[in-house]
Amino acid sequence: MDVELEQVLAAIGPRLRSLRRDRGMTLEALSAETGISVSGLSRIESGKRRPTLELLIPLARAHRVALDQLIAAPATGDPRVHLTPLRRRKGSVLVPLTQYPGRLQVFKQVIAPCPRRLVTHAGYEWLFVLAGELLLVVGERELTLRPGEVAEFDTAEPHWFGPGGDHPVEILHIFGKHGDKARVRARPPGHPAD
Repeated sequence: MDVELEQVLAAIGPRLRSLRRDRGMTLEALSAETGISVSGLSRIESGKRRPTLELLIPLARAHRVALDQLIAAPATGDPRVHLTPLRRRKGSVLVPLTQYPGRLQVFKQVIAPCPRRLVTHAGYEWLFVLAGELLLVVGERELTLRPGEVAEFDTAEPHWFGPGGDHPVEILHIFGKHGDKARVRARPPGHPAD
């Protein structure tokens, strides 16, 4: 086996262990979610067992990452398309999708359960739920958003958002630092805003 392939395979176990620990997840909880035994998971993470594709796919789903992130596949194509996720507190990940200073910023986020802490700042935000449930608190209002639902609000009002339960939530997050708002230019016929 060539040296580069050997290095890629050897790095999978530690990468899986790091993902699991970042999410604050036990081997038992991961086993329940994937159907892979605790001893099997432990052997994969320690490098004593090479994971097959049949094992990597449920692990990628459980950790909500692309399969190529688990194996650290080499980047291909246009380098501007390869995004760099930023790890936040346990289990939370922020992926900047835009790099335009002073304009609307777009992020993909996976937010792990966290304590509520209302904040205020200048700007305007939109949140689109991709997976899981998002609890949004704006002032005195609380909303639970599910996949496909959207919320927008002025960030000068005290707000907080995070998972609506014990599991992470995945969202698209658009932030206008200077209070920029999206301009809707096309709506379906009969839309209430018409």
